[in-house]
Amino acid sequence: MNKLQKLALAAFVGAAFTTPVLSQTTLTYSSWVPPTHHLTIWQQNWAAELEKATNGRIKTQSLPKAPAAAPGTFDAVRDGLMDFSYVTASYTPARHILPLMAELPGAGATAEINSVAYSRIYWKYFHKVGEYNGVKLLAVWTHGPGQMFTKKPIKSLAEFQNQKIRTGGGIAERVANALGASAFVKPAPESYELLNSGVADGVFFPFESIVSFKLDKVIGQATVFPGGLYSSAFGFFMNEDKWNKLAKQDQDIIEKMSGEAAARSNGKSWDAADKVGLDALKAAGANIVTADAGMRAEAQKRSGPIIEDWIKQASAKLPNAKAVLDEFHAELKKVEAGK
Repeated sequence: MNKLQKLALAAFVGAAFTTPVLSQTTLTYSSWVPPTHHLTIWQQNWAAELEKATNGRIKTQSLPKAPAAAPGTFDAVRDGLMDFSYVTASYTPARHILPLMAELPGAGATAEINSVAYSRIYWKYFHKVGEYNGVKLLAVWTHGPGQMFTKKPIKSLAEFQNQKIRTGGGIAERVANALGASAFVKPAPESYELLNSGVADGVFFPFESIVSFKLDKVIGQATVFPGGLYSSAFGFFMNEDKWNKLAKQDQDIIEKMSGEAAARSNGKSWDAADKVGLDALKAAGANIVTADAGMRAEAQKRSGPIIEDWIKQASAKLPNAKAVLDEFHAELKKVEAGK
């Protein structure tokens, strides 16, 4: 080997030891709904986009099983059992009072409208109150308008009295009881067995859940209330320690993928899933009716105290809660108009 070759070899070896190694972080996540559920698929897609956007600096790994039942998801992420996930505020109403605003009756016509409007109000007013302290909140959204699904036809609220209705808790449970049902709380994945076994006479869900939980064969009627009887407000969050260890450039990428962008994409995805659920119920021969004016007016009247109670509870944390609720309704109209 001549002198020139020796110098070239030395330079190559030196470069091998001085070239920075690509730093890589793996983030774990899980879903507490079935693999075919729109939320599971949306989260998988979000994770894949994150890997691509960070050029592989962040890898993501879906856990084969959620490390906690759905109501324990917040604590599981906070305590590091997984790095990111989502859960509805309905499962933790004592902890997440302000998000229940987005669950109240009288919201918009679609998940996209509700999610974007809620996201804007949340980040403007609610986040500073700190109900998601302990995790790094990435986004909030809602599911599509929640409707009344029963095994037997329901022509009026009088016929709805004492029906055993599975709900996810929160506002949905309160609305069901206000309308005269005997409502109870069980995780969404248990719905098929509850209906099939006769433990439940019906469920409160968005149309999407008909397919996600295979309910088309055990539902006899969908009673549709324009805008829905309720919704469910979701939080999407990351373990705070894991977040703090990420490079600033990767944090910036995640922030860009979160917030209103995530709310809008999730809302669109949910609306598409709602259509699939509606079509499945039609194909199964279920009776799909729109609540008449009298039924809608009575439901609105009975739900009024629930709205007033939220304002009272929320005002303890946010003195202008009533004004914020009014602004949310105005924001719904803006989003629906494309603003």
